[in-house]
Amino acid sequence: MYLKRHIEEAILRREKAKGAIVVTGARQVGKTTLIENLKPEITKVTLDDLPTRHRAIDAPSTFFNLTPPPIFVDEIQYAPELFHYVKILLDISKKKGDFYLTGSQSFELMKNVTESLAGRAGILELFGLSMREINNEEWKQPFLPTFEYLTERKTCITNMQINEIWTMIHRGSLPELALNPEFEWADFYSDYIKSYIERDVRNLTQVADESSFYTFMTVCAAMSGQLLNLSSLANDVGVSVPTAKRWLSVLKTSGIIYLLKPYTKNVIKRAVKMSKLYFLDIGLASYLTRWMTSDNLAIGANNGNYFESFVVSEILKSYTNAGKEVDMYFLRDSNKKEIDLLIHENNTLYPIEIKIKAEPTQKDLKAFEMLDNIKGVNIGEGGIICLANNLLQLDEKNYIIPLSMI
Repeated sequence: MYLKRHIEEAILRREKAKGAIVVTGARQVGKTTLIENLKPEITKVTLDDLPTRHRAIDAPSTFFNLTPPPIFVDEIQYAPELFHYVKILLDISKKKGDFYLTGSQSFELMKNVTESLAGRAGILELFGLSMREINNEEWKQPFLPTFEYLTERKTCITNMQINEIWTMIHRGSLPELALNPEFEWADFYSDYIKSYIERDVRNLTQVADESSFYTFMTVCAAMSGQLLNLSSLANDVGVSVPTAKRWLSVLKTSGIIYLLKPYTKNVIKRAVKMSKLYFLDIGLASYLTRWMTSDNLAIGANNGNYFESFVVSEILKSYTNAGKEVDMYFLRDSNKKEIDLLIHENNTLYPIEIKIKAEPTQKDLKAFEMLDNIKGVNIGEGGIICLANNLLQLDEKNYIIPLSMI
């Protein structure tokens, strides 16, 4: 069963302006299925198939003679030799939407796109299923904590019980698992990690000790929603800081983690300069850290950080699925006063707190006082995303925002 993806509209917009559409993202987020269902009429070749891959590598100049565009090439990063010939064909034909290219290893993929297809490719990143997609909602607007957005969103939300929310968070966002309740959760993630390390990690970097890399992933999963201290991370795993930095880049490049930057422009001098680390699929993070059931996760020591990670990933998806980039930050000072999320748009900062509670109060907005020190930018509406059932107004600019309204 194919679940219609919200990013489809962004792809259809891009194909009107670009000769090639590039869809990148982590393993098993649904890139291949997306293009197969969106463009069933065009020829598909996959470079996961070894004979096809060897043909593309050995004879790239004639590869498209047998399979001319329009064409869908899956896992194209395995044959970077093809990019040059995609460029040549696009320069000759001037046609739009002739090539659809997908790949899991975005570093190699984007390196070749940048070098060969600059100005010729529309680039989109696909993440796992969003909460909106899982609930079959039609709402596609990027999230902002504004009165206009929230009043419109309120008319078309899916109300979920708290146990249903934690089941969704724990189950994860990868389509094959999220849409098949009979699929054994632990078996899926065990196979996923083996495949990821054996295929993606080996191709992205030389990992001498795969067991250490697994430990590194596990420590990062336990840190989800927390400040990233590279020295501490390296020490916990028993590797050098340069190795930890390289491995962190692998996780980021392959779509496993997201690094949220601190807001440092025209801000207080004692602002923390470290990024925050978030796992993009909480099911994977839960498996790595051995939270084996949603009930245990909901009451466990990591529940607040994992809830925050889920919220950040859902806001991120609301933008990427619309084909838009989002400018997001957090703000924290040396006294540990923190604003969890700042969305920057049109020279305006929209502040957001993320709380696991169901009944936040005005006290939970105290950190917003730090915004008074920021000059040269407007401070917009904001609020607290939480487990409340209803949208409520805390003051003239801030709201209690149920999770379902992202």
